[in-house]
Amino acid sequence: MFEFVGRDLMRLLGVEGQGRMSHAAAHREGLTGGDTALLELMDLRLLTNEARAADVAAGRIGCKDRAVRLLEAAVVWREVARRTGDAAALRKGAAQAEAAARLADTERKTDLVCAARCEQAVLAMLGAELFGDEGLHAAAGATLSLAKTAHGPHAALAASLLAAVDGRMALSDNDIDRALAAAQAFEAPLATLAGERGAKSGGARLQLAEQRAARIDLLLACAVRLKDRALVEVALSESRTALAALDPDFEPLTWSRLELMRAEALARLGDFDGELSLIADAVEAATQALEPLDPGHSPLDWARAQASLGETLQAMGEATTSERCFEQAVTCFDRATHIVKVQPALTLRAAVANNRALSLARCAELTADLAVLDAAEMAFKSELAEQPGARDPAGWAVAQMNLARLYEARVEITGRDDGRLDRAATALAVAFDVFAELGLRSLTDMAAQGLQRIKQANAA
Repeated sequence: MFEFVGRDLMRLLGVEGQGRMSHAAAHREGLTGGDTALLELMDLRLLTNEARAADVAAGRIGCKDRAVRLLEAAVVWREVARRTGDAAALRKGAAQAEAAARLADTERKTDLVCAARCEQAVLAMLGAELFGDEGLHAAAGATLSLAKTAHGPHAALAASLLAAVDGRMALSDNDIDRALAAAQAFEAPLATLAGERGAKSGGARLQLAEQRAARIDLLLACAVRLKDRALVEVALSESRTALAALDPDFEPLTWSRLELMRAEALARLGDFDGELSLIADAVEAATQALEPLDPGHSPLDWARAQASLGETLQAMGEATTSERCFEQAVTCFDRATHIVKVQPALTLRAAVANNRALSLARCAELTADLAVLDAAEMAFKSELAEQPGARDPAGWAVAQMNLARLYEARVEITGRDDGRLDRAATALAVAFDVFAELGLRSLTDMAAQGLQRIKQANAA
């Protein structure tokens, strides 16, 4: 522990291996001196202060290498957005990255232009992940098309990001062959990143881990669509490789994200094979992923880990028909909801609410206790009353969609339709219209799937 503190204090002060202060670090604002690896060790308050300090450094009159300082500020604001889901932080990061690219282009610094465009793409992809705006993937692809012909140190990163964008867009179009081709396209850039940059610095190591995570996520998405066990095994193997290169004491957030992917892969294998032990391993992995996290350090990572643990407990509940597992899953989703309700437009909020409703419904089915559904219905109706649609249309539509799921569950349990299916269809249709108008494609698809279920139930 003392070695850790001493080493990191040396880095924070900008001291090099021979005990001399770096000239560049001596003139930078903030604690990290531009070392992005140190961002993971900061709590949210320190991270926000670091972002503001980076803005000050970039805006100072007479600032040398202003494009570099702007790019550093963009990276820190992106980390703030990733941890909080704050759209304002995301916009600020995008503005700084765009300014860095424009200035570097004026100064004819081609490597820096490529780095700034990669950062613009990463910010756009993060926005798509957080808010479900698929148009941001197209924007990221357009930006990367300008960087993919570069031959500098960022060329491999640009190629890897382009593969990730292609894969995400292919999944949105339900083109699995194209998505698999995108997963294959990761091979060469990842090898380059691992061979040339993986061991040079903490920032480069994290960058490599993030790109590996993007490929694992794509492989798992394809495996779910195709019900392909082999793809899950590849994803599991790659998650283990990526985790072996990280230390949860030094890279807690990236390590946790990859450990959650390992948990998902184990749960998928357990589901495909009917192996309860694999699902138990997934629950253990998701629990381990929570250990280095704290809601004050990274609220969204903590909420995402709680949601992932809830999903693995759901899988355990389905495998064992144990209402206790579903009750524990509801507890996890409640913890996650406490965080994500602050940012109602997050796609994570919709997924958490949907899975919470499903867990409550399964508890009611297993216990034949309609009081559970009554309490859940009252909670969603209360949320709808407190949050009018005009103030937060996306959050309002999410509540409508999940209230509809509870209506469905009551009909499934009782075998009697007292008009609730019609009410469910109305709620889903309204939610579909809101999501479509806002351009939230993933949520629109969820509402459409619900309408299809209602249609099938009415026809039965």
